[in-house]
Amino acid sequence: MTSDSDVLSDAVALSTAIRDRRVSCVEVMTATLDRIDRLNPSVNAIIALRPRDELMAEARARDDDIARGLSRGALHGLPQAIKDLEPVKGIPTSMGFAPLRDFMSPIDGIMVKRMRGAGAIFIGRTNTPEFGLGSHTYNKLHGRTRNAYDQTRSAGGSSGGAAVALALRMLPVADGSDNGGSLRNPAGWNNIFALRPSFGRVPSNTRDAWLPSMGVLGPMARSVPDLAHLLSVQTGYDPRAPLSIEENLDLAQINLNRDFRGTRIAWSSDMGGYLPFEDGVLDTCRAALKTFEDMGCIVEEANPDFSIDAVWRAWLTLRAWQAGTGLLEVYKNPSMRPHMKAEAVFEVEAGSKLTAYDISAASMVRTQWYEAVRRFFETYDYWILPTAQLFPFDVDLDWPREIAGRKMTTYHEWMKVVLPVTMSGCPALAAPAGFGVRGLPIGLQIVAPNHGERDCLELGHAYDRRTNWVKTRQPELSNR
Repeated sequence: MTSDSDVLSDAVALSTAIRDRRVSCVEVMTATLDRIDRLNPSVNAIIALRPRDELMAEARARDDDIARGLSRGALHGLPQAIKDLEPVKGIPTSMGFAPLRDFMSPIDGIMVKRMRGAGAIFIGRTNTPEFGLGSHTYNKLHGRTRNAYDQTRSAGGSSGGAAVALALRMLPVADGSDNGGSLRNPAGWNNIFALRPSFGRVPSNTRDAWLPSMGVLGPMARSVPDLAHLLSVQTGYDPRAPLSIEENLDLAQINLNRDFRGTRIAWSSDMGGYLPFEDGVLDTCRAALKTFEDMGCIVEEANPDFSIDAVWRAWLTLRAWQAGTGLLEVYKNPSMRPHMKAEAVFEVEAGSKLTAYDISAASMVRTQWYEAVRRFFETYDYWILPTAQLFPFDVDLDWPREIAGRKMTTYHEWMKVVLPVTMSGCPALAAPAGFGVRGLPIGLQIVAPNHGERDCLELGHAYDRRTNWVKTRQPELSNR
């Protein structure tokens, strides 16, 4: 007889157990759905759950494959719920927008198709804000997702449903996306890991294949090896995404025993007073930095030599252009526009005021910032920042109007600490930093030079082996 720890274990262990026929896909699916039935009503992380009989039939088919000596890949038999932004054939793709509640995509997205091909069983969706806008997961169609550690608090976003499902072991791994911290913020607020890859590392379907977005797709997990496990499926060139990376990341060669003595780490706290922080956030993160010092790293407070406010202003322009363009068709539709939340309307209307010259100027600032960060990495091997400027806030708020007495002027200003990393294009691993005095989690962004995903994973794993936050500080809700 198998136990919950066998069938609800992390992805690498679970994949091996299924392949070796120590655990069946039917047992995994049964335990997963039972756990979702028990825990999901308290947090609303997983939505659009498919009927149990359909999922059990797919699990039996995966077991039949294994019995014939056939494995479909790294995700064979693993239950997966795709973030409700990526198209999945046969499952509604609502993007949290009520008029799209019944929309069915005729195709899988590039990443989704790879996950399906690797043997994943799609059980439903993870919740997201309307159109993925904002780092707080709520929408009028599916409601609010609640934090795994305190159900009165926000789960973060826009990959909030995925983060909570992972923290509560309702999924072995999960996918997410990130423009303004949508992988990093919910990971930090739910005590798990996420990786924002370099642009092009994980190809995606976009309406414009030639102008690179600031948004990327990436993996979320409870451990670094599991992040690499999912990333190995997601990554790789696709001709439908001509700017995707052809380089073989060779995740099988990650050095999980790397020696980090003498590694130079730059720590950015409030960036010279530019960023406000809730009391306790920086103290919790600074305490986590001692772990890196214990590993032999040299940690210094430093910032790239460039105006962070200029980066913020350029991001606002590029965000309005890219998000507004994507929402323009909905905005112009008289039957849909009344259903749009204010933040979506804001992006379209802000974007409509921009000229091509404005966009080009902002893009040049982005390039200058990239150069400043590239030079920064000539001195430092890694760059570490917090994943958010405050601990998880009241779930019933739309977004924080102030931090430490400083007014926030837009719905995304409170996430400024992640935006310099977005604009740099560098990969960033979100890792648990610890818990504040009220028992709420926060995370660290571990940033490496462009295309340095392996470096992020290796340092993150070494840090995790010493801190072990995911296993030692599980949500109380998990014990119900």
